[in-house]
Amino acid sequence: MVLSFTQYNLDKIENLFNDLGYKVRYEKGNFKTGACLIQNSKVVVVNKFSNLEIKILSLVQLLKDFDLEKGNLDDKQYTFFRSLIKVTA
Repeated sequence: MVLSFTQYNLDKIENLFNDLGYKVRYEKGNFKTGACLIQNSKVVVVNKFSNLEIKILSLVQLLKDFDLEKGNLDDKQYTFFRSLIKVTA
């Protein structure tokens, strides 16, 4: 699958994180995108100054580290997840 770097796809990825229980936040600073647990809240922090391609690739890379079962998502979201983790190495 070829993933186009559009706001639509970024929104779909953000929705996927939300369905997984993560809040996606855009913050300014000199850091790499990452996921963390803050006071029992799952948070993904994205550098707001990164371009759209970097934001999408960073979020997809985080998803590759997730060990998900099909039961965690509905069929449509799970299919989207599986297609994302096959995108880039």
